[in-house]
Amino acid sequence: MPGIQPPPEGDVIRQPLPGCHVTPKYYTWFQETLGHTGAAGLMAFTGSGKATARYLTDRQGYKRFDGFEHAASGSVQDISHELLGDTYAGTDHVFRLNGPRVEAFSGVEARLFNLVSQGRVEEYRASVHATLHTRPRLAWDKKWGGPVSVHADGSVFAIRLLPGQRRARS
Repeated sequence: MPGIQPPPEGDVIRQPLPGCHVTPKYYTWFQETLGHTGAAGLMAFTGSGKATARYLTDRQGYKRFDGFEHAASGSVQDISHELLGDTYAGTDHVFRLNGPRVEAFSGVEARLFNLVSQGRVEEYRASVHATLHTRPRLAWDKKWGGPVSVHADGSVFAIRLLPGQRRARS
């Protein structure tokens, strides 16, 4: 049954905690499942439908991501940017934010994107783990022209005003 039974405290039997206990027999399967779920989320964030689909089952929506990728039909991994000195693969969107037009870019470090899109999730996970404490950062990138947020998993989100847009007054 779902739920983890904590050990008793003296004579008191504690309430089960939400979750499922994974026994050693299933450690490898569970680790692979978590890796594939994370990889699918990361690839969806970059707009790469084909790379997302490879990590999903039919029940998880494999068919939704396995079709033809066209930039006009949704989010498509179709662009790269150099941000804070590193190259990222991903997708961008242009929209209005209280009037001015802005560009938002979401993606992942290009080298890591290549690992995941090629099905090399364990190599991706090892690389991310090795740089877990050095990668996260939030900074203004002058060349990009806006704030850039890099997460520990290698994903990035950047936003900027498009050229010719006036900055809002405070």
